[in-house]
Amino acid sequence: MAISLKNKVVLITGASSGFGKDAAHLFAEEGALVILAARRLNRLQMLANEIHKAGGDAFAVPVDISQRAEIDLMVRTVIEIYGHIDILFNNAGFGRLNWLESLEPDRDIDTQVQVNLTGLIQVTRAVLPHMLECRSGHIINMSSIAGWLAAPSYSVYAATKYGVRGFTTALRREVAPFGIIVSGIYPGPARTEFGWAGGGKKGRRRPKWFDLFFIPAENVSQRVLQLAKHPRRTVIIPWWFALIAWGENHFPRIADWIIQTGYTEQYHTLEKK
Repeated sequence: MAISLKNKVVLITGASSGFGKDAAHLFAEEGALVILAARRLNRLQMLANEIHKAGGDAFAVPVDISQRAEIDLMVRTVIEIYGHIDILFNNAGFGRLNWLESLEPDRDIDTQVQVNLTGLIQVTRAVLPHMLECRSGHIINMSSIAGWLAAPSYSVYAATKYGVRGFTTALRREVAPFGIIVSGIYPGPARTEFGWAGGGKKGRRRPKWFDLFFIPAENVSQRVLQLAKHPRRTVIIPWWFALIAWGENHFPRIADWIIQTGYTEQYHTLEKK
């Protein structure tokens, strides 16, 4: 039986675009009270207005999740207004995809780790005491298929997403006895602002066949909504990526050879010219 989302308080980080924005609309359509959190306040306000015009309920809270003081203020504000948080959708994140030696230490490495991994952990830590007090709640962590499959030029991004997967598993085992559900969602490449390039070098080459792996962003947002209504530990999108992850785990030498000869050896050299 599906869980009703009507009047549920849903906090979405990274709500100003992509999966977060689409999910906000979907949760609002289900009657949830949606808290929109991100750095870009103007976009959040536009999204909140769209939801209100459609008959939904949304509240915008600006936050930079790389700053713990802003996280604490955000959670305190939500609790003061709504009294509790039923669902936390940890969606904020970004990617800087490039060969490791080409990444900038501050913007491309440190900030990526702070937002994708440390920020997600800190937001969860701030929300968790309130869920423990209520003995209920659902935490949905947006990771990536890169949390299962580490591709060349995804070194730092994959490190953060593997970290999110480990955090999600450990946290689930910590809090399950207290009525709190923790889920991880792992989408493949999707048509969003992040896209395949992920802020990487303009004009970057990629295999033409890689475009076949792209999935519509709305498919991911729909699965987030379904996950809230029908909780599960893990959702990999599309499903057949799970088979690829299984193959890499059981046949790593073959996976290394395919990736290195089919991608790394060709494109790393070309992009350095």
